[in-house]
Amino acid sequence: MLLNSDVRVTPDWLQPVLDLMDKNPECAACQPKICSLAHPDEFEYAGAGGGYIDVYGYPFCRGRIFHSLEKDSAQFNDSRQVFWASGACMFIRSSVFHQLGGFDTEFFAHMEEIDLCWRIHREGMQVWYCGTSTVYHVGGGTLPKNNPRKTYLNFRNNLLMLYKNLPADLFLKVIIARTILDSLAAIIFLFRNGKADFTAVFEAHRDFHKMKKQYKTTRLNTHTAHNQYFNLIFQNSIVLAFYLFRSKKFSDLNKFPQAKKSGEKV
Repeated sequence: MLLNSDVRVTPDWLQPVLDLMDKNPECAACQPKICSLAHPDEFEYAGAGGGYIDVYGYPFCRGRIFHSLEKDSAQFNDSRQVFWASGACMFIRSSVFHQLGGFDTEFFAHMEEIDLCWRIHREGMQVWYCGTSTVYHVGGGTLPKNNPRKTYLNFRNNLLMLYKNLPADLFLKVIIARTILDSLAAIIFLFRNGKADFTAVFEAHRDFHKMKKQYKTTRLNTHTAHNQYFNLIFQNSIVLAFYLFRSKKFSDLNKFPQAKKSGEKV
């Protein structure tokens, strides 16, 4: 169990997750429900009700899309497969952790758990969310939300994760779209947060292109046999869903018919 020091656990929180993993041998990693310690009736940014990504690699959660947090009204008290589990509180089989080499040491502070979960999927194993177990997270303990260093790491590590795990033909399409979308994000940062965040986005892209060389021998060049996890990827842009179509809640994504996830309409 990987547990951040700024997480408060609850009585009997361990057993539901352990039971779920015991009953599902293919489940390699799992997270509980993660709510905010400051606002216990709200989901917390890092993990919430289980994590997903869209086709361009942008992460979001059930209960959290970008900065929009939902109230916890038991809507995610279920247990189901998800794309990624939060590193703030992650259960993972030790054999799998060591088999995959653990977290990528280049991914300091951000995206390392999503990258690890993606590698789990590529091996044909599963990642789950357990809604009958709850913990409370402070959040922002390593870097505050409005820190340009956080912006830089989020964008750089996300691009590295895509390069490592996407088939080469898909990555080429994604990186073109990401360059456009990230440039738009940088402009928004310029007006909202100032020059530092604006610069951080382009520094992230610059350093990604420098660092990607070290992954050339290990990256995914073709589709693997274990591509069933693709149905856990939101088959639209979460950026456009959120900013253009005003989809603030996870349930709002049901209006996008092409989106598919395991066991859900979305």
